[in-house]
Amino acid sequence: MCICINCRHIHRCKTYEFIEQQHNNHKIKQILNYFIPINTIIIVYINKKHVNIYLDWDLKECSSFVEKPGNWLTFL
Repeated sequence: MCICINCRHIHRCKTYEFIEQQHNNHKIKQILNYFIPINTIIIVYINKKHVNIYLDWDLKECSSFVEKPGNWLTFL
């Protein structure tokens, strides 16, 4: 699971937006000042089901992470 959901920076984070684009969940939003995190590690899981290949993108480590549980709920 992506650690971004409990991060204070989720609403402005450029890395989180990238991961959302990879999941095809990108919502068009006008953000004037993106937050660019440092030292991030993105893990890509490759899943094969029959002849189809699925990629699952998760952020596993981020030096800019600041915990704020439930912050992602304001996206809904």
